[in-house]
Amino acid sequence: MISHQLALIKREIWEHRSIYVTPAAIAMLVALLTLTGQVSISAFGEAVDMAIVGATNVDEAHRRVALTGLLGVVMSIFAFGAGIVMIFYTLDTLYAERKDKSILFWRSLPVTDAETVISKLLTAAFVIPLAFLAAVIVTHIVILSLASIWIMTKGGNAIHLIWSAAPLFDTWAAGIILAFAIPLWLAPFFGWFLFVSAYTKRSPVLIAFLPIFILPMLERMLIGSHLFYDAIFVRTFKPPLASVEISMLFDDDRPFEMTSDAVSMLAALDLSRFVASPSLWAGLVVCGLLTTAAIYMRRYRDDS
Repeated sequence: MISHQLALIKREIWEHRSIYVTPAAIAMLVALLTLTGQVSISAFGEAVDMAIVGATNVDEAHRRVALTGLLGVVMSIFAFGAGIVMIFYTLDTLYAERKDKSILFWRSLPVTDAETVISKLLTAAFVIPLAFLAAVIVTHIVILSLASIWIMTKGGNAIHLIWSAAPLFDTWAAGIILAFAIPLWLAPFFGWFLFVSAYTKRSPVLIAFLPIFILPMLERMLIGSHLFYDAIFVRTFKPPLASVEISMLFDDDRPFEMTSDAVSMLAALDLSRFVASPSLWAGLVVCGLLTTAAIYMRRYRDDS
């Protein structure tokens, strides 16, 4: 079973180049934007010198805040890209093999439909996020190295300004947790997309997203409740992971002490509350039911 899964996952990576091409393209784009920004800023020579002097005199906590924000923005760009790739991968993977008739070849191999569909689910939920996380780590190192070279050319101390305050391992540890936690939280959508991919004869994107947007509106107009809206949108964008409310950082009436823990992405994650959330386990059950339906559809649906 495990050997079959590893072979099937390798097949998915081989067949879907977007799994590794997309994060590589985003990494190159971010590095290019970093270089472009440095060249543009260099035109303001006196202002740059003053900024470097000012940053040198700022305490480490404030420099850590700035660098955490920078690393977090880069991670958010990759997270957005990973979400797009996961959506289109799950919607296309079962649909494409029926469309190009390759399903006939794969069915001739000693691999069950359940193993095939589960390998696609694992690829979407874990392989794609880990591929993007690896690209994030490389991109972080590249952009900080480029920034260090630029600062040294301007006469600044890159070790003091960047590397002594950059929370790399803290950010990467938080990224590893998020790379596993967020896909688990969004698992019902992966199950739904796989089911649509196995069922529909055409336009899987349209078939998948129409109910997501129409059902909450019909429920609101006909019944006046918000069950579908809460289950789809509120649940999607509010995983119980954050231990600190972001709004308190911008509330003058709520004092916020800036410590190393306060600006730590890892410390801001409440993993125990996430694991204990009933919504997480209910979502996994829904994902299991929809994945089972996708297996059934792949086994018995024949468009050839």
